[in-house]
Amino acid sequence: MHSSFLNHSASSRPFLQHSDAYIESSDTEDAPVSPTDSDSSFDEDEVNRRITPFWPKYCHVFRARGFRLETIKDVKLYYRNSQLTALDAGHRDFPFYSNQPDGRDDDALCPDAGIPDNLFRGIRLSDSQRVVVKAVHSKSREYNVICNLSRPPLRDDPMNHCIPVLDLFESMDDDIAFIIMEEWSSELIPNAGPCCLNVFLSALRQCIEHIVFMHKHCIAHLDISLRNLLTDYHGHYAYIDYEISRRFDPSQITLVYNYRGTEVPPECESGEGINPFKVDIWALAVLMLRACKLAGYWIPELMHVIEPMLNEVPDRRPSSLGALQIFDKVMSSLGISIGSPCVSH
Repeated sequence: MHSSFLNHSASSRPFLQHSDAYIESSDTEDAPVSPTDSDSSFDEDEVNRRITPFWPKYCHVFRARGFRLETIKDVKLYYRNSQLTALDAGHRDFPFYSNQPDGRDDDALCPDAGIPDNLFRGIRLSDSQRVVVKAVHSKSREYNVICNLSRPPLRDDPMNHCIPVLDLFESMDDDIAFIIMEEWSSELIPNAGPCCLNVFLSALRQCIEHIVFMHKHCIAHLDISLRNLLTDYHGHYAYIDYEISRRFDPSQITLVYNYRGTEVPPECESGEGINPFKVDIWALAVLMLRACKLAGYWIPELMHVIEPMLNEVPDRRPSSLGALQIFDKVMSSLGISIGSPCVSH
């Protein structure tokens, strides 16, 4: 029912991630292979596997916590309102919406075919805030990481740019946990055109800053990419998808094996254990390059930041804090104040 969303960008409903990425990942039953270490005490593949809950079973639980899952009636209302808005704005290419009855129960749940089965759109009852619910195993690494990032004191740190989590809880009947997130957009560049330079540079800094924050708390994201970055269109950018992220004991050696993320650094070809934090640095540099291409900005001085992060020798890459310090130094040398108002031309 939501398939027409795939042909529309920011004027359409925001995705949790890029819709094409969702379609690609949903072709396989399992999530990407997760990095593993040598001290596993249980079946990590099992608890970190992508799960598909029977969503109707949990409707009463969500309502009791102040949320509800999206129904056919919600989707019809969305399309009707969006069509009227598009027509008022002079757009004639919005998908046609019909008021004719189609024989379906308006109160039935309406999963979005454009996203994986472990995600479901919903609404907060108190203010109609749109949300996305993610189902994970309660013992998964993702749930462990999200619990740490989304609860005090880490939640309140201004360097934390994790997607805002409104609620998270474990089911009393099984091993499923639910993460209820604000619904932001993966369309990083709105239809109105490229963002101004200051907004773009602020976005890059937020991307670096969050990885500094994570590494400070011994957490590696391990799947940094544009497809895992969202915006609220109010100058805020946030990371999502911590499926293969890892928390490490600072007193132990931190190596991962069998790594398969979106951006794969050259050391992965060796087949040996690799430093997860240096993997993040490589992927962060690639994200910055892709962001420049997407936004249409190219600042040659940014290569002072990016080039060392792409060093083929992992130990020669800067730390995330080092990368942030270089970024701030470059901005200062250019006389650019991050966060200052955009200038209209």
